[in-house]
Amino acid sequence: MHKTSSASSLGPGGLDLTQAFFKPIQSAAPPSPTKRHTKISVIGAGNVGMAIAQTILTQDLADELVLVDAKPDKLRGEMLDLQHAAAFLPRTKILASVDYEITVGSDLCIVTAGARQIPGESRLNLIQRNVSLFQKIIPPLARYSPESILLIVSNPVDVLTYVAWKLSGFPSNRVIGSGTNLDSSRFRFLIADHLDVNAQDVQAYIVGEHGDSSVALWSSISVGGVPVLSFLEKQQIAYEKEALANIHKAVIGGAYEVISLKGYTSWAIGYSVANLARSILRDQRKIHPISVLAKGFYGVEGGDVFLSLPTQLGRGGVLGVTNVHLTEEEAQQLRDSAKTILEVQNQLNI
Repeated sequence: MHKTSSASSLGPGGLDLTQAFFKPIQSAAPPSPTKRHTKISVIGAGNVGMAIAQTILTQDLADELVLVDAKPDKLRGEMLDLQHAAAFLPRTKILASVDYEITVGSDLCIVTAGARQIPGESRLNLIQRNVSLFQKIIPPLARYSPESILLIVSNPVDVLTYVAWKLSGFPSNRVIGSGTNLDSSRFRFLIADHLDVNAQDVQAYIVGEHGDSSVALWSSISVGGVPVLSFLEKQQIAYEKEALANIHKAVIGGAYEVISLKGYTSWAIGYSVANLARSILRDQRKIHPISVLAKGFYGVEGGDVFLSLPTQLGRGGVLGVTNVHLTEEEAQQLRDSAKTILEVQNQLNI
C-alpha cells in the first residue's frame, strides 16, 4: 500500500528507466546532506484528516505526506485519489499504510483519529475510549519519530493533548493541541463582519478550553492596531456586555451549527491545522492560541493541564507563551476553564 507502481520501473524485468532517461552531468556531486526534507504524517483518514492533508498539499508544506488509518481500503482509495492530482499540485510524495512504521522520521505528526460518540454514551466514557485508542497510536509515533512534534486535533483536544504528552514521554514544547486556533478564527470573522473590515486586520483570541468554558479576551481585541474597548470608552460610545457575550456564544455554537447542517466540520479545521503546520515547519514564530501545558501561567495551578494560550510557534514547537494582559475577570474565567478540564482528567485511567 505504500506506493503505486513507479514510472521508473517500466522497463523489461522492472528495469529502472531513470538511468536511461536522465544522464548525469560531469563532475557532479551528491545532494547536500544539509538539504531539508520535510515529512508530515496524518493519523486518521476521516473527513478532518483528509481536509488537513488536502490543505497541506495545496499549500506545499511537505516533501512527503503520509496517511495512516485502520481501514486499509478507504486509506488506499484516499491515497490514490490524492496521487492522481499530482499534475495539479506541488511535487509531494504521498504514501499510506495501516502500519505506523511508515511514519518513521516525521517532522510533524498530526493526530485526528478518534472514536465517535454512541447515542446515550456519557462524555467521560467517550473520552476513556479515545484514551484507549491513543494508547495504540502515540507510543509507535514516538518510537518511529522521536524528534517529531505531535499536533493533536482529536476531541476533546485539551484532554487528549495531555494524554499524548504523558504517553509519548516528549518534552512539553513538542506536544501541542489545535485548541482554540479555529475558535479564534471564527471570533475574528464575527468581529470583522460587525465592523465591515478584513478579518486579517482583527487581532482577537479565544483561550482556555476548546469547548463551552472557553474565554473571549475582549480586553485585548484590536482592529488595525486600535484597541477596540478602550477606543469605545475614550469616544464615550456605549456598548453592552450582552452584545459581546452573544458574539462569544456564536463562536461556541459555530461548530455545532456546521455539524447540524452538513454532519461534520472539515474545511475550516483543515486550514487551521495547515496554518499551524506552516508556523512550525517554516519557523514562522507566529502567535497562535493553541493547547499547551498551562500550569504556572495566569494563575493556573492544581495539576498538569493543557489549555489554549497565545503561544509562539517555531521549528522547535512551543517557543513561549505570550504575556497578554488579562482583566481579573478573564483570568478567573481561564482558571475556571482549567478546573473544568482537570476534573475530567482526574477521572481517566492512563
